[in-house]
Amino acid sequence: MHPTNDDDARRPAAQGTGRAARIEDYALIGDEQTAALVGTDGSVDWLCLPRFDSAACFAKLLGEEENGHWRIAPKHATGRCARRAYRPGTLVLDTEWESDEGAIRVTDLMPQRDRAPDLVRVVEGLRGRVTVRSTLRIRFDYGSIVPWMRRSGGHRVATAGPDSVWLRSEPPVHTWGEDFGTHSEFTVGPGERVAFVLTWHPSHEPRPPQNNPFEALRASMDDWRAWSARCTYQGEHREAVLRSLITLKALTYKPTGGVVAAPTTSLPEEPGGVRNWDYRYCWLRDSTLTLGALLAVGYQEEAEAWRDWLLRAVAGDPADLQIMYGLAGERRLPEMEVPWLSGFADSVPVRIGNDAVRQLQLDVYGEVMDSLDLARRSGLADRPDMWALQCALMDWLSDRWEQPDEGLWEVRGGRRHFVHSKVMVWVAADRAVRDLEAHPELGGDLDGWRAMRERVHRDVCERGFDPGRNTFTQYYGSRELDASLLLIPRVGFLPPDDPRVIGTVDAIRAELDHGGLLRRYTARETAVDGLPGGEGAFLVCSFWLADALHMTGRTREARALFERLVALANDVGLLSEEYDPDSGRHLGNFPQAFSHLGLVSTALALFGGGGAG
Repeated sequence: MHPTNDDDARRPAAQGTGRAARIEDYALIGDEQTAALVGTDGSVDWLCLPRFDSAACFAKLLGEEENGHWRIAPKHATGRCARRAYRPGTLVLDTEWESDEGAIRVTDLMPQRDRAPDLVRVVEGLRGRVTVRSTLRIRFDYGSIVPWMRRSGGHRVATAGPDSVWLRSEPPVHTWGEDFGTHSEFTVGPGERVAFVLTWHPSHEPRPPQNNPFEALRASMDDWRAWSARCTYQGEHREAVLRSLITLKALTYKPTGGVVAAPTTSLPEEPGGVRNWDYRYCWLRDSTLTLGALLAVGYQEEAEAWRDWLLRAVAGDPADLQIMYGLAGERRLPEMEVPWLSGFADSVPVRIGNDAVRQLQLDVYGEVMDSLDLARRSGLADRPDMWALQCALMDWLSDRWEQPDEGLWEVRGGRRHFVHSKVMVWVAADRAVRDLEAHPELGGDLDGWRAMRERVHRDVCERGFDPGRNTFTQYYGSRELDASLLLIPRVGFLPPDDPRVIGTVDAIRAELDHGGLLRRYTARETAVDGLPGGEGAFLVCSFWLADALHMTGRTREARALFERLVALANDVGLLSEEYDPDSGRHLGNFPQAFSHLGLVSTALALFGGGGAG
């Protein structure tokens, strides 16, 4: 059986435009359970169904056109669109094209799902009469499986193994199969609209009910605008803050409240390099930033859902605490390579899963304790056994905090006594003491935790500080620096006016500078990193620098840095994990929750404007 069997006459397929060359060429759409990336050329190049961490059915982002994509554009368009933008307060994307024939708009969205995920693409004529071309290549299992295509009731159905996808249009347009793809051509004039709907469902189940795409567009607009209206932030750069919050909402897996670090895998930290990781999971390191940002701008419901996800994920033996989990708290995230994908910008390997899940990172105990302390102080109702879980975490940590670990950045060069990890151990003890002092009825080892807090503090100041250079270092005995040390005043380990804090900020600013932004750690420290090659400036670290400058009295410099960071966002307001000041390109997985959390947090620190929840 031929996988593109159909009875239509075959026509030559239009030539593709090739892979978008830049990470920042993409925009995000999603339904709070998965997400798609849409390029400036009108092509959907990445989509995992039915969840963020499912196998992709469009994987051109990490390969070639034959690995799956869906492009809708004027027939003879070969490059970028004329303009694009999200509709204000929404995740609905408009892409406009202009040609000698006229102009059209393509509106892309993924409505919040009922039973099944839908990708909706609405083509509308704006001026003249424009011939539009749609080219769809579905490839299940990260671009490796060509499905069997058939017709059913005027619709196209693609099926392979557990996956089935239906393509329909309203009003119906003619489609034909060619070159293992599904193609259509049609013409639209001013005010005329054609909508395509791509729907996934398990192949062993009946097709889900069909939704009206035009009604789905209206409802999606209403839903997003109602959600955005709840944002209480009224400070400067409100549009950038709201776009970051919408992005974070889009990266939330609604059924559980978990927030993925990014919707992508293996977008490179260095073009052509090997630092390509799968970020479609939920990291505990993001927990306090996420909770604090949501609570500060009026999203208590989302904050509570994240807190509850956190409690479920970390429940169990404290010795088994992981640095990351799956969308529902899954613990096994085995890493493998996908050899049939050539990688974005030829960056291989392409990885699925993340072996860093097995690392020991002592800082996550501090992040969990800090998050739960923040939740309690913010008025979120305690959950049953929440304090008992915190006590169990402290009992484990009090016996083991002196051992080395892999640290915040998940290095693969061996364990060390990372200073940031020890500082976060101090945070864990401090928050336990603070909670118990405020709520003595909870009960706990107050004297023991106070003693632990003092001992950790003394250990860090004696072994993690270089008095000759007046700076804290990356790990005990090292001369290297680490941008995570900028968090020392933020978490309360030392006051901002302490000379050791000011010295550390100045040293990091000088030694980790990369075109006015910050690297995570010293570029020459390959022994710690354990990997060849380099990386760009890590955007959240630059937001941390702005915070530290503000806290140490240099607010004008902090605001200037923040302005530059906001300007690095792409044309639709999205930030990647890293940025290369030399080439002016985004690097790493995209869009990155950590970067957008940094933007929101720094805006709140610099401009206030959180308002009343």
